Amino acid sequence: MVKKTHTAGAAVVLALALGASACGTEADTDASAGPLEAVAAEDSLVGACPSTVTVQLQWQPQSDMGALFEMLGPGYTVDAEQKAVTGPLVDQGKDTGVDLTLRAGGPAIGFQSVTSQMYVDDTIDLGIVHGDQVIAAAADQPVVGVTPLLKYSPAILMWDPESHPDWTSIEDIGNSEATVVVSKEQIFPQWLVNKGLLKATQLDTGYDGAPARFVGDPAIAQQGFANSEPYTYESDTPAWSKPVSYQLVKDTGFDIYASNVSVREDKVESLSPCLEKLVPIIQQATADYITSPEATNSDIVEIVSQDTSFTPYTEGEAEFSSTLLEEQGLIANEADGSVGTYDPVRTQSNLAEIGPVLTAGGARLPADVTAEQLFTNRFTDPSIGIA
Repeated sequence: MVKKTHTAGAAVVLALALGASACGTEADTDASAGPLEAVAAEDSLVGACPSTVTVQLQWQPQSDMGALFEMLGPGYTVDAEQKAVTGPLVDQGKDTGVDLTLRAGGPAIGFQSVTSQMYVDDTIDLGIVHGDQVIAAAADQPVVGVTPLLKYSPAILMWDPESHPDWTSIEDIGNSEATVVVSKEQIFPQWLVNKGLLKATQLDTGYDGAPARFVGDPAIAQQGFANSEPYTYESDTPAWSKPVSYQLVKDTGFDIYASNVSVREDKVESLSPCLEKLVPIIQQATADYITSPEATNSDIVEIVSQDTSFTPYTEGEAEFSSTLLEEQGLIANEADGSVGTYDPVRTQSNLAEIGPVLTAGGARLPADVTAEQLFTNRFTDPSIGIA
């Protein structure tokens, strides 16, 4: 385990940390961190929340989870064995009295879904679940979204503009015979087929996240995320090193809320005293992160660097990502000026659009499920927004 602080001495701490990790011992926290100022007594999470709030991420740390890392105070500890980071849970830099543990997902949990992990491991308090997955899990592993980290998903279909100079949209891909490479757990490709924007015969569900397929066959289209692949293919993939073109899937109408902070349905009531205080903190962290992401981005990059099993995450990618999330409105206020809240008309539309696609694919959805049961504003504060 490796302790560190995000202070002026971070480089020294990182060197100590790496050395400590190599020999399997624990390095001391940088003494320059000092004690944190506490939040006002009425804002303390002590007694309302678990002593450590544990959150299961859907992937390794990255900037589209920036709000959660905005809440991670100095003196945090990286545990490479557990693929987790733990530190004080802070509200605008002030100590709430409890700790926050963020656990990596994806490869770190054997590519199991976050909802599956939440039902297997009872120590998990909250999980990060995309809106379509919240709907898909409603029958067997029901969870409730309590605040979205992203107003819209950064999911894209991307293509090589040199191979397809006439393509400007996903509809253009569908009007061709090109293969569309996606991962099998994604729901949006079937939705695109249902809407007539792609043909079922085009789908290849063999996407493994590596660039080799796209680099080797630039005639294909491929899934990705707008805040990641366009940067990494041009800047961090020597075999490609040029721009890609893409369209956001949300611009076709698949406009789910992404990265929802979610709680198991059967834990909502027991965690409600915590959620009443914690959810507004998450909302504020979302606003603070996207307004000034630099320091938190640096922390994310440093956390990733301390675990060699993670895919490297650079300052350049973190900056590109946070800038794009803001400029493309993927993190943004709702029409009423609030951030991290749900528009019930939109969530009901999402359920109406996605439910039949899931059912056609063999999923079991409760016949009487409503969007209000899956996405709730019960704990959000509509006065919190991005200035």
